[in-house]
Amino acid sequence: MIEAVIRNKTVVYGVNTGFGNFKNKIISSEDIKTLQKNLIRSHSTGVGELLSPEQSRAIMLVRLNSLAQGYSGVRLEFLEFVCDLLNKGVAPVIPSKGSVGSSGDLAPLSHAGLLLMGEGRAWYENKIFESSEIFKKLKLKPLVFEAKEGLAWNNGTSAMTGISALAFHRAERLLYLADLGCSLTLEAICGVTDAFDHSIHKIRPHNGQGLSAENIRKFVEGSKLVDSQKERVQDSYTLRCAPQVHGAVRDACQYVKSVIEIELNSVTDNPIVFSDSGKVLSGGNFHGEPMAIAMDTLGIAISELGNISERRTAKLVDPSTNEGLPAFLIDTKKAGLNSGLMITQYTAAALVSENKVLAHPASVDSIPTSANQEDHVSMGTIAARKAFEIIKNVEDVLSIEFLTACQAIDFRDPEKLGKETKKMYRLVRKTVSFISEDRELAPEISKIKNLLVG
Repeated sequence: MIEAVIRNKTVVYGVNTGFGNFKNKIISSEDIKTLQKNLIRSHSTGVGELLSPEQSRAIMLVRLNSLAQGYSGVRLEFLEFVCDLLNKGVAPVIPSKGSVGSSGDLAPLSHAGLLLMGEGRAWYENKIFESSEIFKKLKLKPLVFEAKEGLAWNNGTSAMTGISALAFHRAERLLYLADLGCSLTLEAICGVTDAFDHSIHKIRPHNGQGLSAENIRKFVEGSKLVDSQKERVQDSYTLRCAPQVHGAVRDACQYVKSVIEIELNSVTDNPIVFSDSGKVLSGGNFHGEPMAIAMDTLGIAISELGNISERRTAKLVDPSTNEGLPAFLIDTKKAGLNSGLMITQYTAAALVSENKVLAHPASVDSIPTSANQEDHVSMGTIAARKAFEIIKNVEDVLSIEFLTACQAIDFRDPEKLGKETKKMYRLVRKTVSFISEDRELAPEISKIKNLLVG
């Protein structure tokens, strides 16, 4: 169909016209390959830190899956070439900043497009090389973009979607870990389990809330620490309301997951080629608004996991709230000379404060581009990158809670823990020993993070 457009000299945006505000500039047949090559080169304007090889690889795969749907007007050999690069472990070097998320992820996908042409730089065996060096080493011949192929490659949401998919995978693990961290803190405080009773949650039947409550009940089952202080009626909100907070995050994540799964399997370029009807239609599937709102939601939701976890850590180290544990969880005889876990809470506080800045939604902003031809944009890639940073911060915040809760449990009796919390305690203690005197704690936080999330 694309070849017929060229033969018949039918005017179709991006096939034989300029791009953006140059949409009315007609391009001659002999210049069409140059048009596509120039598109990729001119749009490779990204700046900032580089995306990781994993993120760049994800972007390539998502773009491949979009084009493979059969609505983009690219050749089979184009798709096979992308497959070959992925299978050989080659991924483009992509600067992280420069996309406004509509018309697609133009800058990051153009940097990926340079790789296909044997230009720019690429990751190979965890090192950065000139793409031309890698092609020579692997005996690869650079791809020559035919009509529309450059535009099909760079005009879609694949950068934000690839980053989002990886971010969500990490976020999903935090849901389970937050419930487990809360359970350890509940044990350390000798907390009250009434708040997790099924009867409470079945009359407010949010799915996530019920699941979080069920997890915490299961994790502390068999404990001789919880409910051991009979005079206490209820705990503070960071424990008592954990199912409601964690559960709301779970429910938000379900929405985010559905958006990502749809986007992973969507056609997001323009124009779109419908071979069944013979139509080539210009539309707006490249607009990243669905992903932008979803990733802003994910960032806000995961921030809340960090917020409530930091407050549980603060509760554990504060002698006015930790139910008889020593101040900052250091032996009273050694206190003063030793600061114990005092500053771990400072670190958690710094991380959640940073998250509050990062959680400001990117999707509420829009700056017109291309001389107002593209007069509303999504900022979806910014939302995805911010969410990723928030998730990494919360991984550290939860690691600090695990470190702190296990230290507190040593002042109780670890043998009285529930079946599942005892397993987790022992895993932590195989990795990090009891803190009897001050030592550098940054490596200990890192070790627990590696234990929890790899």
